[in-house]
Amino acid sequence: MGKVIKDFWDMRLLRVQENLRANNFDCRLAETPARARSLVLEEIIPETRPESISWGGSTTFKETGLYDELKDRSDIQVMDTFDKSRGPEAGLELRRQALLSDLFITGTNAVTEQGHLVNLDMIGNRVGALVFGPRKVVILCGRNKIVGDIDQAMERIKAYSAPANALRLQKKTPCIKTAYCHDCESPERICNVWSITEKSFPKDRICVILINDDMGL
Repeated sequence: MGKVIKDFWDMRLLRVQENLRANNFDCRLAETPARARSLVLEEIIPETRPESISWGGSTTFKETGLYDELKDRSDIQVMDTFDKSRGPEAGLELRRQALLSDLFITGTNAVTEQGHLVNLDMIGNRVGALVFGPRKVVILCGRNKIVGDIDQAMERIKAYSAPANALRLQKKTPCIKTAYCHDCESPERICNVWSITEKSFPKDRICVILINDDMGL
């Protein structure tokens, strides 16, 4: 059974990679989270030579170990948007500054078989960076994020990713008590800004690293 599952995911990931590349994304495959980490540290950073680096909310980013590797770098200006010690106003300003970083790393809520990225944000800093600003964007994506099409992507996000993330972030929303979306009016609602990225522009600005493992939410 192990070989069957491996063959299944090998074929599926290759197909998604081909479609992402056809849509002008730089797309690389990583067999493990450790390999995804090394792709960023040993290939992408040397290739792009960023003077500044930042990131958007992503459990996959932390699970790969990249956050621990990058947050204390002294050779690159690091805008650590995960640092809560600055307070909310300073943290928001840092997120604004991060939109002009040379390299921005984050995850995605879903990637379709056709090679499209689908995301839903609370304040929009993650999707904002994905759309425009940083010179290079790296998307870390576990195989569990792959869905058939955009409708399935939006269903996945509303039915699973958003309630699970609200629970993780301890938001005061109805979904943390029921585990399903209520399309609520809560001030702490995290479902505010949709983004569908059909193609990368310019070509290869967005790099998607597909990880052959279940990662993040």
